[in-house]
Amino acid sequence: MKSFVAILAFVALAAADVSHIVRNVDTDAQIVSQDADVFPDQYKYGYETSNGIKAQESGVLKNAGRENEAIETQGSNSYTGPDGQVYAVSYVANENGYQPTGAHLPTPVPVPDYILRALEYIATHAPKSVAQPL
Repeated sequence: MKSFVAILAFVALAAADVSHIVRNVDTDAQIVSQDADVFPDQYKYGYETSNGIKAQESGVLKNAGRENEAIETQGSNSYTGPDGQVYAVSYVANENGYQPTGAHLPTPVPVPDYILRALEYIATHAPKSVAQPL
């Protein structure tokens, strides 16, 4: 019985929320500015925290009342990483998808010219279909 109580106490201690004991600049961050405007056909918001996190976004309804109605958004956010570097992302989201840009984001490797020419050749000289024997 004593070992059961000891194990139960150990499990309770391990599961306890002790996040309030560990303090750092991120856990104590406060919102220093905040703004938001929301309308039926557009919106915008922005905020900044005391630990340097910033974000802003705006969106507008395109093609209202039509079949291809959609919201187009654009915005940015930034924060300071554990390495002390500021990471910033700007983005647009529309019918072409989410398109982020940032100095730290990977970019596609350029396709060599000879590959582009080969792909163009294949597209313009598609093979004729061959009937398969039964």
